[in-house]
Amino acid sequence: MLSGLTRQTRGAYKTSCSQGKQHLSSPCLPRAMDLKAICVLSVILIVALSTLAEGKAPPTRCQCKTVPKERKNCGYPGISAVECKKAGCCFNASVPGVPWCFAPKPKKVKKVCPNDPYTRINCGFPGITAKECEKRGCCFRARPAGVPWCFYRRVVEEAC
Repeated sequence: MLSGLTRQTRGAYKTSCSQGKQHLSSPCLPRAMDLKAICVLSVILIVALSTLAEGKAPPTRCQCKTVPKERKNCGYPGISAVECKKAGCCFNASVPGVPWCFAPKPKKVKKVCPNDPYTRINCGFPGITAKECEKRGCCFRARPAGVPWCFYRRVVEEAC
């Protein structure tokens, strides 16, 4: 960009930009704004990537209730509790001779019909019968008015 400018213009460009004399018509203003945008986008990218690199979600307390003899190793010898949990595993060092870092049990979930009629998500069409709705694997309640009567079930985690 500077190569096409005369020496006199180049000198004025360097002076006005370096002294902070920025006006809306100044050629250095877009460059400064571009630099700010790049910095902001870089920070957002770094934060997003660091959250991905942190590991799996920690298991729930219910998933870690495993009989010691049924534990399946999930770490390496000497792994810390923090590293174990970061890998999405359970950690319990209270029983010698069994893995301390072990695989969690799968979550137990069930599908239920939501109680709050205003959280219903439509699963049918106007005039659908209860039988047609249930064939789709959905819930049917013909009240109250103004909300879907045929609606999807919600997946909830079962208590341990």
